[in-house]
Amino acid sequence: MSPFIIAIILSAALLHAIWNAIVKTAADRTTTLGLVALGQVLPGLVMIIWLPLPSMQSAPYIMISTIVHFGYYYLLGRAYQHGDLSVVYPIARGIVPALVSLWAFILLGEALSLRVWIGIGLITTGIILSNWGALRSGIGKTALLLSLGTGFFISIYSLVDGVGVRLSGNTLSYWAWGAFLHIFIAGFIGWRKRSTLSRLPLNVWLVGIAGGMVSIIAYGLVLYAKNFAPLGAVSALRETSVIFATLIGFILLKEGNWKRRLGASVLMTIGIIIIGLNA
Repeated sequence: MSPFIIAIILSAALLHAIWNAIVKTAADRTTTLGLVALGQVLPGLVMIIWLPLPSMQSAPYIMISTIVHFGYYYLLGRAYQHGDLSVVYPIARGIVPALVSLWAFILLGEALSLRVWIGIGLITTGIILSNWGALRSGIGKTALLLSLGTGFFISIYSLVDGVGVRLSGNTLSYWAWGAFLHIFIAGFIGWRKRSTLSRLPLNVWLVGIAGGMVSIIAYGLVLYAKNFAPLGAVSALRETSVIFATLIGFILLKEGNWKRRLGASVLMTIGIIIIGLNA
C-alpha cells in the first residue's frame, strides 16, 4: 500500500471523526443524522447531473449499499438512544476491520498476510483500550446489541461498495449515486421528524448539512482507496478515526484518560505501520 493511499485513508478517518463529533454534540441526534444524509444528497445530485453513469454491473451494488446504509443509520440512531457515543462508537467501528477482512476472505478470496492480521488486531485492541473506562463501567444489553448490529451493517456496506466501485468503471459516478440515494434516508427521518423541522434554528440546519458534506468527502476518499488496496486493510486504516475522535474528545470535549488513550493511539499507529508495510 503506497504512502499516498495511506494518506488518503487517514484523511478520510479524520473527516469521519469530525462529522461524528458534530452528531455527538447535537441536541437531537436523529434529526442531525437526517441532516447529515441530506448533506450528501445535495452534492450527489449535482454530480450525477454532470458525470456519466457508472457501469450497469455496479448498479445492484449501489442499490444494496443504499439499503444497508438505511439499516446502518437506523441502528446507529437507536444505539445512541440507549448508550453514549463514546461507548457505541468504538464498539461499532472496532469490529469492522476484522469483519470486512473475514467477508473479503470468504466471499472474494482476498487473503491477508499474518502481519496484516496482526496490524488489524493491534488497531482493534487500541480502539478497545482507548474506551476501556466506558466499557468497564458497563453497557446495557440493548446498547451493546445495537452497537454490534451497527458494526455488522458497516462491514456489509464496506464490502459491497468495495466490490461495486471496482466494477463501476468510474469511482466518482459510483460515489455520486451512492450519495444521492441517501435521499431515502433523509426523507424517512424528515417524515418522522416533520413536526419539529420547521422549528429548527438555521444554524442546526447548516451544521447538519455541513456534516453531511464532510461525510461524503470522507467516504469518497475511502472508495478511491478501495480501488488500489485490499478491502480489509483499507477498513482497518479507516477505523483509525477513533484516534482522531479520541483527540477531539480529549482536547475539545474534555473527555477520557489521556494516558490510557495515548497508549491506545501508539498501538493503533503501530498497527497502521504494519499494514502499510505489508498490505
